[in-house]
Amino acid sequence: MAQQADDATHFGFKQVPPGDKQGLVDAVFHSVAHRYDLMNDLMSGGLHRAWKAAMVATLNPPRGDRPFALLDLAGGTGDIALRAAGQAGSGFRAVVSDINADMLAIGRERAATAHLDERITFVEGNAEQLGFGDRQFDAVTIAFGIRNVPRINAALKEAHRALKPGGRFLCLEFSHVDLPGLDRIYELYSFNVIPALGRVVTGDADAYRYLVESIRQFPKPSDFAAMMRDSGFARVHWQAMSGGIVALHSGWRL
Repeated sequence: MAQQADDATHFGFKQVPPGDKQGLVDAVFHSVAHRYDLMNDLMSGGLHRAWKAAMVATLNPPRGDRPFALLDLAGGTGDIALRAAGQAGSGFRAVVSDINADMLAIGRERAATAHLDERITFVEGNAEQLGFGDRQFDAVTIAFGIRNVPRINAALKEAHRALKPGGRFLCLEFSHVDLPGLDRIYELYSFNVIPALGRVVTGDADAYRYLVESIRQFPKPSDFAAMMRDSGFARVHWQAMSGGIVALHSGWRL
């Protein structure tokens, strides 16, 4: 079972105190915020759109006027909330929480452009200490953000606390490739092509070198599932996609 020590965490391959990681991660996303969506398209060949669409389809927000409250963590650009709002009915509301103000600014602009700013609220906040009361949300989501949290266990427990009984937690995250042959190709692509793309598109190769390294440090699906169960989630399972490049994790507060 994977456990994270209280006195150390990883920033890429480097071991750092948990209190230092958040500032380092903030600097990464401040550097790349203005080209974040473009880089996602280039890095994944557009596949990140299909992965996020699968996440929202699994979320399956109600189409009618039944109230439904979503909390999307580390979702600054609003990608998941905007997709969910586009499929949901009039009772849908979302709160997007992110610790990075630059990413949130992009999300607010996108929501206003889509005329969804009355249904989606953007707040600056830390996933390890949510500024919400207990049992407030029907669903909590986080897409490609959990590996950047210094204390993953703390964030999982906060997500569980914020959920209503019967609410669902969904986590979309890069995982461990499980197809022979693809694993080596993916490794070469990740450590050679992605930082080079980052240098050309954003002017910051180091930011994308960190993102690649952080994927390698993230627990295997079975270990992350154990962390979810330890945080109180039930009916925990995961679905590997694209040969294990990503996994969609699910758990419920019962």
